[in-house]
Amino acid sequence: MRDYLKFYIDGQWVDPVEPRTVDVENPATEQVAGRISLGSAADVDKAVDAARRAFATWSVTTRGERLDVLNAILAEYQKRAGDLAEAVTEEMGAPAGLAAGPQVGLGLGHLTTAIESLKTFPFTEDRGGLTIVKEAIGVCGLITPWNWPLNQISVKVFPALATGCTSVLKPSEVAPFSAQVFAEILHTAGVPAGVFNLIQGDGPGVGVALSSHPGVDMVSFTGSTRAGIEVALNAAPTVKRVAQELGGKSPNIVLDDAAFADSVSSGVVTMMGNSGQTCSAPSRMLVPNGRMAEAKEIAAAAAAGITVGDPNGGFDVGPVVSGTQFEKIQALIRKGIEEGATLVAGGTGRPDGSDTGYYVKPTVFADVTNDMTIAREEIFGPVLVILGYDDLDQAVEIANDTEYGLAGYVSGEDLDTARTVAGRIRAGWVAINGGFDFNSAFGGYKQSGNGREWGDIGFHEYLETKSIMAPAAAG
Repeated sequence: MRDYLKFYIDGQWVDPVEPRTVDVENPATEQVAGRISLGSAADVDKAVDAARRAFATWSVTTRGERLDVLNAILAEYQKRAGDLAEAVTEEMGAPAGLAAGPQVGLGLGHLTTAIESLKTFPFTEDRGGLTIVKEAIGVCGLITPWNWPLNQISVKVFPALATGCTSVLKPSEVAPFSAQVFAEILHTAGVPAGVFNLIQGDGPGVGVALSSHPGVDMVSFTGSTRAGIEVALNAAPTVKRVAQELGGKSPNIVLDDAAFADSVSSGVVTMMGNSGQTCSAPSRMLVPNGRMAEAKEIAAAAAAGITVGDPNGGFDVGPVVSGTQFEKIQALIRKGIEEGATLVAGGTGRPDGSDTGYYVKPTVFADVTNDMTIAREEIFGPVLVILGYDDLDQAVEIANDTEYGLAGYVSGEDLDTARTVAGRIRAGWVAINGGFDFNSAFGGYKQSGNGREWGDIGFHEYLETKSIMAPAAAG
């Protein structure tokens, strides 16, 4: 049992102002795995005050001083990698290999990328008598989700530190353990008091207070589009900057070429990773109508090869994060069946042999049309829908016919065609054949958000732009 009942404020572990606790469930066992304290507006006030005091000195540190702190964090992060992985598995059900690999590894990758970006980032630009200065925006409220907890914390905290900002982090109360270990890492690494603060809690108790606080200069939020809208509304009266990475219903356009079978199979496997709980997951696969029957067979075989079970048992996929999430996914699977989509793999209920734990069968629907609920709504589970297209123009039209625009995928051996198609997808992050780069700009169009994270481009969310003008020197 983990008891994380203190918050990290002003360099110390402190009791909440109003003692309240909530149990944290292990989704693999449906048993209580620990407790956290729930914060309040009074705790937010304390943390913001600490961050504002620390900003006065942290914002004027040198590049070298901030690099020293980030490198100290890197050393501690590497030492605690095993602790972080165990926390992720316990809090949100990620298989041990996924937790120790991508879940922890993405955080590490964003940290090393922030260090490299900071070494050369141009905080000033001289244009004759004009100097353009990029300076820290101030105190940042960081609100993160449960599905990739360390990834989302890292892409906010490390750019904030690198640019001279101070921050208050509110992780998800559903998966709070890894954030607590993360705070321990920063404390041991010697991050100055008040520069980083952690308050556990829920949206009404902490999220609202943080996003509306007059002492917070910007809010970076990752989560659902619905919650993102609430954050923006709460932030509006204080005219603070709001950066949002929200929902997605990302298309994967499979080209009609010799790589078709591999493209379909890999698309299924990618979709099911992390139990489908990835905002950028390729959840809508588009295939040529003439090859729909072939796609069904390939997808069914790929889904059948994915094992589901105990996160510590060597299975490919673990549970989804909660009973609430499980029931939502089941309802949407039933909706797909009711609307007439062809179920080619999976379906409702737990996999055979799973009586306990929020396990969902890897599910594939085919013959889906883009007006069906399962093609419009973000399911956030291991459910793939396959739609048909007649030509690439129609494929792009279907791909873009969504309120979301977070990510897109193109799969096939003709890279010239793939790049052309990728350029036409209205999304902020498009991968061809599994391409990946920590220096890419991650974020969405439309209702998928308005900010960009990752690499040096992510620094700009935490910076204000100042122009300093001087008259020309006398001749």
